[in-house]
Amino acid sequence: MKKKVIIGLSGGVDSSVAAYLLKKDGYDVEAVFMRNWDSATNLDIKGNPKAYDDLCEQEKDFQDAKLVAEKLQIPLRRVDFIEDYWDRVFQYFLSEYEKNRTPNPDVLCNNEIKFKAFVDYAKTLNADYIAMGHYARVDETEGNPRLLRGLDSNKDQSYFLSQLKSEQLKNVLFPIGHLDKKEVRKIAIEQGLHTATKKDSTGICFIGERHFNEFLSNYLPAQPGDMKRLDGTYVKPHQGLMNYTIGQRKGLGIGGSKEASGAWFVVGKDLKTNTLYVEPNGDHPYLVSDEAIITDVIWRGKKLSGKMTAKFRYRQQDHEVFVEWIDEHTINVKYPQGVRSVTPGQVCAFYLDEVCLGSGFIHEAYFQGVKRQYS
Repeated sequence: MKKKVIIGLSGGVDSSVAAYLLKKDGYDVEAVFMRNWDSATNLDIKGNPKAYDDLCEQEKDFQDAKLVAEKLQIPLRRVDFIEDYWDRVFQYFLSEYEKNRTPNPDVLCNNEIKFKAFVDYAKTLNADYIAMGHYARVDETEGNPRLLRGLDSNKDQSYFLSQLKSEQLKNVLFPIGHLDKKEVRKIAIEQGLHTATKKDSTGICFIGERHFNEFLSNYLPAQPGDMKRLDGTYVKPHQGLMNYTIGQRKGLGIGGSKEASGAWFVVGKDLKTNTLYVEPNGDHPYLVSDEAIITDVIWRGKKLSGKMTAKFRYRQQDHEVFVEWIDEHTINVKYPQGVRSVTPGQVCAFYLDEVCLGSGFIHEAYFQGVKRQYS
């Protein structure tokens, strides 16, 4: 009897090829399009409904998913997880910005929606497995599942999956984890899939591509304040601390000056005084830290200490670090070589070679024992 797989079909090329490969391998495949954002919740600054040009993108994605499902001759359901997404992901997203932190909603979206709410729904369909079009792999040869990097280092998404618990990785398939993006595109073209040349999606998980500052202001009114250098020199007004992140260089609106003719960078924030600190040097020492506190750590397998590597941001290179456990869910991580823009609210994922061990959230960053002025 064929094993039944429920795949999340997003209307993109990756999940489309994943669905094709599952069917090719002989699984009984059914697809679910997840609807997680209600466009009616979008309001303008005055609280009136706003017709964003991109509100129809979700419907376009569903239509693309339908065409792929029809081509592959697999059933497709559209299922609403709107309430789950709002309660479990978006409220957290807003609360982190209110705290002057830079959240990563994609990680929480995987934890709470794709590998929790979606799994619960798949169980009602008597699924043996769930599948997603992520560039990652799962290895269960040693009993408990291990999360492995995708073989395409440029597309590897283990960072976004790094907070999943071991039990969430059981009975999970990542059909394209062993492929690179070019191969995925090639398969899609060869099979005549409608999404073969569709561009990759960007933006907030499930919400899509938007003018971010404008979108965020619908939910958290911006509080303009002063933009200054670290020595207190006034530069210009800023448009609200939540609109900036540590290390940011674009969108500051600072032209050339006597001090510097090149780019300026965000080097710190002060929530108490509503001050944004900037400096005209991307290598400014204030952007560098050598130690951080990582909280809410999820770890798969035996808790390891000592030398390993870590990513402090998606697509950032691996950095050699030294891990010391403070308590069950808190890590002190040191990196004497120094790392730029280690930002509170972001995820720090830990690795031993190709294995992603787990991750937590950056709480505070230090340089030579002094806390960075990030909040």
